Amino acid sequence: MPFFVAAVPQPPKQGGTAIPLSRRLSKPLTSPDKTVNFDALDSHVASTRAKILRNLDNFEKNTGAPHPSALQGAQKRASVGNDLYEYKELWFGTISVSIPSEDFFGPGCGQPCDGHHIYDPSTSETAVDLQRAFFLDYVWGESISGQQYNDTVSISGLTATDQTIGVASWISPGFRSADFLADGIVGMAFKSISRFGASPVFQNLVSQGQTDEPVFAFGFLPPGPQLYIGGTNPGMYTGDFSYVPVIASGFWQIIMDNVLGNGEILLTNVPAVIDSGTDLIYGLPADVAALYEAIGGTDASGTYRPGYYTFPCNNVPKVNFTLGGTSFGIPAEKFNLGAISDDSPICVGAIVAIDAISSWIVGHAFLTNVYTVFDVANMRVGFATPVDT
Repeated sequence: MPFFVAAVPQPPKQGGTAIPLSRRLSKPLTSPDKTVNFDALDSHVASTRAKILRNLDNFEKNTGAPHPSALQGAQKRASVGNDLYEYKELWFGTISVSIPSEDFFGPGCGQPCDGHHIYDPSTSETAVDLQRAFFLDYVWGESISGQQYNDTVSISGLTATDQTIGVASWISPGFRSADFLADGIVGMAFKSISRFGASPVFQNLVSQGQTDEPVFAFGFLPPGPQLYIGGTNPGMYTGDFSYVPVIASGFWQIIMDNVLGNGEILLTNVPAVIDSGTDLIYGLPADVAALYEAIGGTDASGTYRPGYYTFPCNNVPKVNFTLGGTSFGIPAEKFNLGAISDDSPICVGAIVAIDAISSWIVGHAFLTNVYTVFDVANMRVGFATPVDT
């Protein structure tokens, strides 16, 4: 679950740190007239599929074995999706960074770097060239290439040493500042799916004793979207957390107790990747078909796109996920992506069927209605009720 960063020096802060988040959607899934933007929806689905397959491929390269949730032949069947769309739609936060984590723009990247903060490893006394190049190629011809370095990284006063970063010496025009606001990308998952085979910055902060607590948390409701590093923000949730253990290395992957549709338990013991970098909710085709059949939905693969389902706009289904014994709902305004056309009574649902992985992928459509904490030390994810729900 990567998020964007802008490198802005700030005074060090102790304890948990709140980082306000925002994003500029280049292709909103719902158009201003409340209809579905199918072009954006198609891009998002392709992007998510590409991201999952890319991370499964990283896992196999890093560990020498397929991920337990990998579907046989899925990587071979899939073309690379538009994962650049994914990077343009993720959450953006300004943090205190002496130098960045994971991917960053470096010297020599040319005109597309105009307007970005540039990290020059030759000016750092602690930078170590790992003598390893990297190249990232995106479906629409965009690319990034450069060298991997180890250096010291500070995020709002928390410092990780020997952090592996990718310093781009070439970026293609799609990453110019007018289209790509961030100066870098910070991954929040695990080493086993890192493209560099290196520990992400937050895990290094924890292992090096930099955080008050070995957790980070996301909240998306008032006072505003926020990432909290090294703790949780008690002003954004109420009650206790319901915790669920992580079941497999790589992703923040858990088992949901059940999925309910209109109050009825429809699916039980459902594997799910919790991903703040995904807008929608994706499920296995058989699971999604069973869910929509039970809640009055219609398979739209014959009329629109494979994996999409529709329902009457005046009767939005109520779908809940039970996590750690507590049921949390999907808000109706998030489940409903909009009408299929102007003045149509038929709407498209935010739960989409996908066959990239043998697990659900639970994104922002659900996470907007919970406060979520990711516990690195205890390998678990916790969910609580936001303060205003």
